[in-house]
Amino acid sequence: MRIFFDAGFNSHGVLNLTPSESFELCRKEAVIIDVREAYMNSFKMFNVPKVLYLPLSELKKTYSQLPHDIPLIFADAVGLKSREGVLFMTEHGYDNVANMAGGIVDWERDGLPLTTDINARLSGSCMCQLKPREGVRQRATGNRKNIK
Repeated sequence: MRIFFDAGFNSHGVLNLTPSESFELCRKEAVIIDVREAYMNSFKMFNVPKVLYLPLSELKKTYSQLPHDIPLIFADAVGLKSREGVLFMTEHGYDNVANMAGGIVDWERDGLPLTTDINARLSGSCMCQLKPREGVRQRATGNRKNIK
């Protein structure tokens, strides 16, 4: 059984699938292995019937429990860590593995199904959301000398 036949593109020994290809394969029998760490995968999750959350840090300890006869699509945020997972699995005798290029970022961009838990949103601020505090602006303006 080679479900990946004619799908994706090969780059340096790793089969890469688009999120759309991954979604179609998941509708058949493939399983997504999400290798993001727990703090990264609790806010936005792949909404497919077969997904396993197995952080890359745990994969190397538990990989032998994964089946050899089911197609495994490794995914993360953008497709970099998941590529490491595919290489690791290939080195350990798994040949029915692929990487989801673009990860959950491209998955969402393509409008594919997600589960979102707003209570699990990451804390902190994005620089694009930061606004200057009025008090800081006034102090900076107040310390400026008028030059004529």
